[in-house]
Amino acid sequence: MENQGIPEGKCIFCEVARGRAEAHLIHEDTLSLAFLDINPLAEGHWLVIPKRHVPWWHDLTEEETTSLFRAARLVSGKIMQAFHPDFVCMYARGRRIPHTHIFLVPSHQGDPLEGFQEAPEALNQLKQPERMRETALQLK
Repeated sequence: MENQGIPEGKCIFCEVARGRAEAHLIHEDTLSLAFLDINPLAEGHWLVIPKRHVPWWHDLTEEETTSLFRAARLVSGKIMQAFHPDFVCMYARGRRIPHTHIFLVPSHQGDPLEGFQEAPEALNQLKQPERMRETALQLK
């Protein structure tokens, strides 16, 4: 049986959610769980996932969204207490492993994550007032 383009049993996050793959869990509820990322961007980098296989975060149910972000908030608090970062960077992923996951990465001044905020020259045109107005109109 195919599950959003991934053969059943081939999604590593589904395997973690089913308890069939090893993971360092920190939080679990009925719809979500959080575990240590095996390819950390910083010490204390955690992933929060829905237990159900959902490739794109915008396809989550209201209940899954609430659970996922509640878990992200709880885990971020634990990260703040344990690692004392300036803040916890959060972003949703799903392309490389098409199962929604939220990265929670402790961030300190001068770390590589700060580079994400610097826009390449090609993106600067998106900041132009006329382009911003056009984009806003498209989204309304």
